Amino acid sequence: MGFIKEFKEFAIKGNVIDLAVGVIIGGAFGKIIDSVIKDLVMPIVAAIVGAPDFSNAYLPLKSGIPRDLALAEAQKLGPVFAYGSFITVAINFLLLALVIFFMVKGINSLKRKQEAAPAAPAPPTATEQLLIEIRDELKKKS
Repeated sequence: MGFIKEFKEFAIKGNVIDLAVGVIIGGAFGKIIDSVIKDLVMPIVAAIVGAPDFSNAYLPLKSGIPRDLALAEAQKLGPVFAYGSFITVAINFLLLALVIFFMVKGINSLKRKQEAAPAAPAPPTATEQLLIEIRDELKKKS
């Protein structure tokens, strides 16, 4: 029973649960960034470069592989250098890193503002409240 109890303590710790939530949100966020890259950024890049489908850009590494085939078909015929997929993933990474940078920068500025703001005075304790009432009553009588 010691192992099960120890595992339960480990699995229920706040850090493990926070990490699991972070991984799940990170995966979902990654899908959003993938969509932004694939559906918004890459068509603009493809329009500038002139390639209608940037992810299918490749160089054949063996003679006899035509350059006008789709990437999947060319890979069936032999080795190809699929640089278009790599460029897409690299742009995806850079945009994701940029978004995370701005998020961390925003969070840090909020923390600095919170640290710089003066703390509100603590409410008086029951004893202090009683003393305030006594003082006010004495002022009224004098």
